[in-house]
Amino acid sequence: MKKIIQNAFPEKEMTSYAELSEGLCNIAYRIEFSDGEKSILKIAPRFNHTLLRNEKCLMNAEVNAMKLAENISSVRTAKVQYYDTSKTLCTGDYFIMECLEGESLVSIQEKLSDEEKAAIYSEIGGIVRDIAKIKGDRFGQLYDGAESFDKLYELVNMLIRNVLADASEKDILIGVSPEEIFSLLEAHKAAFEDVSPVLVHYDLWEGNIFVKDGHVCALIDWERALWGDVLMEDRFRRHSVNDSFLRGFGQTEFSVSERIRILWYDIILYLTMMTEGRFREYPDDSQYRWIKPYFDLSWSELMSM
Repeated sequence: MKKIIQNAFPEKEMTSYAELSEGLCNIAYRIEFSDGEKSILKIAPRFNHTLLRNEKCLMNAEVNAMKLAENISSVRTAKVQYYDTSKTLCTGDYFIMECLEGESLVSIQEKLSDEEKAAIYSEIGGIVRDIAKIKGDRFGQLYDGAESFDKLYELVNMLIRNVLADASEKDILIGVSPEEIFSLLEAHKAAFEDVSPVLVHYDLWEGNIFVKDGHVCALIDWERALWGDVLMEDRFRRHSVNDSFLRGFGQTEFSVSERIRILWYDIILYLTMMTEGRFREYPDDSQYRWIKPYFDLSWSELMSM
């Protein structure tokens, strides 16, 4: 630890560090310096046995995404202060970023009034709109060397194929065959036309949203970010969308094509959540049992479109 910090900040003195336990994929520490400043150190695991096929090179993707998001005016993203892939001081890649102020929304939401929560979700809608102002050239994930696509449909097809392969490997009961899924996806192919790639955080659940003094102040954990469709954002999912968010985003009605895409993005997330528990070796199947009814509802609605 000391060598890592000295290498990154030779002019500074580390006074303490503490491990942070919220993350699933990386080891993270809060570093404090003698001048009162703080930073966050994230270290990638040497082996990624618990990661799914769509979770490739997450640290590299996160660093790339954070650099893209630095100039978003409506919310802070931590600045990357140091990034090392040499593995000379550590068995895994690591990066150091500034420590942002605020508390995660998930940790304080039970204390908030309905009015306070509505205001925060409205702000999140505006932030999602601002993130989508960052335009890309092709669709795809953000790690260096990631496969990229001319068409949104090709990215969606890849994401679904990957998560279905994960589900098959772990014998996850989906209730729908891959053949049925891809047949319906092909039937909806036209809905994915005429969409341009924009930056998508892709993991905007309440744990990755920081709040201070009643306002959203920062976003964290950009490792799943990609060039995609703004409707891929987590806040549009069946289990999390709300009117305050949509009003803040500036759109409360959606075309048939947009509704079809929203439902397919539900399918991708819910397949992932149904599957990841066995990869992560969760102690029980409570997440699967919670999310499976949402999958069934979205699939049923898709079949009627």
